[in-house]
Amino acid sequence: MKIKKTEIVPTYAEAFAMWGARAIVTADSGRWALTAARSMTGFATSVIGCPCEAAIEREVPAAQTPDGRPGVSVLLFTVREKDIKKRLMERIGQCVMTCPTTACFNGLESEHSVSVGGALRYFGDGHQSSKVLNGRRLWRIPVLDGEFLVDDLFGIRESVGGGNLFIMGASASATLRAAVAACDAMAAVGDVFLPFPGGTRSGSKVGSKYKGLVASTNDAYCPSLRGAGVETQLPDTINAVYEIVINGLTEAAVREAMRAGMTAAAEKGALIISAGNYGGSLGRYKLDLEDILGGAGQHGA
Repeated sequence: MKIKKTEIVPTYAEAFAMWGARAIVTADSGRWALTAARSMTGFATSVIGCPCEAAIEREVPAAQTPDGRPGVSVLLFTVREKDIKKRLMERIGQCVMTCPTTACFNGLESEHSVSVGGALRYFGDGHQSSKVLNGRRLWRIPVLDGEFLVDDLFGIRESVGGGNLFIMGASASATLRAAVAACDAMAAVGDVFLPFPGGTRSGSKVGSKYKGLVASTNDAYCPSLRGAGVETQLPDTINAVYEIVINGLTEAAVREAMRAGMTAAAEKGALIISAGNYGGSLGRYKLDLEDILGGAGQHGA
């Protein structure tokens, strides 16, 4: 299959189950909401070496936030359900509550939830209080510029992590332009986020020849290792590869983002688009590239 002149490799991206949450960070100004959200999503590019994967989903207009102030939506995923409460508490407590004028609200309706504000309230040292707003319990924690308002419960749900694309081209600069176009297109799809810095980076493979190392450079897709005794997956025309990882609250959202990303990368001149998998040993979601391009799929934002 081709999109214009871009070859689509007949393969699939292998994704796996994660647990996801959405936090709506608000502040007196968009600047401070964005500052807190950026801090909250730091060091969250890959669960290979980070405690979670997280990124900004979108900015939220004041008219759509619980307290009528400028906001930012953050998605945060963990591999295990039992870990997500701790990660939310750490990042909301250390990165949002410490930022001027902020508040933090649950942004995901789900049958499963964890108590975040109910644990953070103890920072108030006995001076905290609760309030019920439109049927939801919030905690008011006194801080030096007023109070920090946070939802008691945050919804969590089983989600999809590890959807991926390999964007390939003749040079690093040309390939990066195609990868950035793909990232921009996917960022416009609701319910997904791209955990890598700026959305894309050099990829990795599972395992290593060194004991104890769980991941290493994906040598089969490293142009510089072609001819160095490595079983390469690259034709001679390819001199750069950028990987994009896509996480989503639903499989349909991940598939839609991948479709948008492939189309955008092809428009910007990517020579080949492929994906990574491990024969089904990593996760239960099989995201076939040709199947995705054959049907867009619908999802709720």
